[in-house]
Amino acid sequence: MSSQPSPPTTRPTTGRPAAAGGTSPFGGRPGGPAPAPEPADHVTVRSKGRYPYDCVFLMAYGAPEKMEDVRPFLDNVLRGLPVPKERYEAVVHHYEVIGGRSPLNELTDRQAVGLRGELAKRGVNLPVFVGMRFYKPYMFTALRAMKEHGCRRAVGIILSPYQSIPSWEKYQETIQEVLDLGYADEVPEVDFLMPWFDHPKFAKSQAAQLKSALDRIPAERHVTTKVVFTAHSIPTAVAARCPYAQQIEHACKAVAEELGLTNWSLAWQSRSGDPKTPWLEPDVNEYLPGLKAEGVTDVVLCPIGFISDHVEVMYDLDLEAKATCAQAGLNMVRAETVNDHPIFVEALADMVETRIARDLKPRNR
Repeated sequence: MSSQPSPPTTRPTTGRPAAAGGTSPFGGRPGGPAPAPEPADHVTVRSKGRYPYDCVFLMAYGAPEKMEDVRPFLDNVLRGLPVPKERYEAVVHHYEVIGGRSPLNELTDRQAVGLRGELAKRGVNLPVFVGMRFYKPYMFTALRAMKEHGCRRAVGIILSPYQSIPSWEKYQETIQEVLDLGYADEVPEVDFLMPWFDHPKFAKSQAAQLKSALDRIPAERHVTTKVVFTAHSIPTAVAARCPYAQQIEHACKAVAEELGLTNWSLAWQSRSGDPKTPWLEPDVNEYLPGLKAEGVTDVVLCPIGFISDHVEVMYDLDLEAKATCAQAGLNMVRAETVNDHPIFVEALADMVETRIARDLKPRNR
């Protein structure tokens, strides 16, 4: 382990697809077949392995923190993508309705602080840095801060459990862009953990959040309560080329089995783009009204596709889906994402600790 002291969490401060189903680097999971024999490693090792790991790099999407940053943020995200003006203005309005800011950045910082503390309790004293794709601190800023701190090799964790072409792999591409620009000697090496949708403690932490939501519904109505998991929809053509949808389904089954749920389903949310393009369905707002005819009285929405509350949870579910339920005569409760739940923080620490231990094995021979 690194003996380097751990400062306060710093804010500037092409991997193979993970198998869907039950093949997990973390052991057998409910919701899938028995795991295959454990592979030798579960990380995209981009470094030359010349140095021991001396920091952790958490990577997230980023979000605006004040209303005047919303349009620059959206322009940065889109960068020439053909999004209709109506959709663009609708998203701006979503931010206006929720107060002009998203809690994602704050929650990511809290995840980083929690991870640093959990690692320290285990005797792993590493600094934890945060970098965002589309907001400050940008990933390059974080990489530079890591270098200034004397760090040479990082365990990189993309704060998305699932692998999709439009999102997960873009984080690796961003790091590669920095290297391609000639900064290889000016930033630390980063090894990326593989998608962790099937980590047991990810399921346990989301199950804990879901149970808290279920407890808000009177016990006598649980028999007519339905849990609806949600995740961001993507075009079906994209879904056919990546394991995203299967990984989401696996995670839903794992959480359902943690709680012994039988009355649950998966719906998709937050689709955008050309309405003629097929996306994963059913859309949550089209799905919810039909539940009343099935005898459902209460709905618990569990946004399992996200790990932090942000605009697509707070507007699309807390406001839009809630209004859909009210119109259909359904009571709706929304489960929190894992955010900085202690069990989720333990999951992050487990992944870091496991990776460091595996890296040390050859050195100790």
